[in-house]
Amino acid sequence: MTIYGKAQTAEDSVKTVINTLFSGMKNADAVLFKSTFSDSAVMQTITRNKEGKTVVANENIEEFAKVVGKLKKDSADERITFETIKIDGPLAFAWAPYNFYYNGKFSHCGVDAFHLVRFNGGWKIQYLIDTRRRQGCP
Repeated sequence: MTIYGKAQTAEDSVKTVINTLFSGMKNADAVLFKSTFSDSAVMQTITRNKEGKTVVANENIEEFAKVVGKLKKDSADERITFETIKIDGPLAFAWAPYNFYYNGKFSHCGVDAFHLVRFNGGWKIQYLIDTRRRQGCP
């Protein structure tokens, strides 16, 4: 695959998969969203409970994709910045701070941490964990 006439790097191909995930979300395309994950992928978020303690919540990718498919197009807009990408053979890691907007209004920020695996020449998200907060956002 080439971008602007130049061979795509491994880092570019990792970014492409992650950008496809958010394109699926923004376009309310559940199929595109789900296509970026491996069959055994795990998705989690780190939040605080009512007592202020840190908790890790598991997200069901199938159910999350259904929610994505029911969104109004352009209502869920997660804007990321690729800060770090590391690759070792079939394993990649991406650290991506983000700002999330819902229906055009800022909702929250945090960091997405992705682990991807290259299966049959293509990257799939194996593990995604994120933080979500409203304070300290850029």
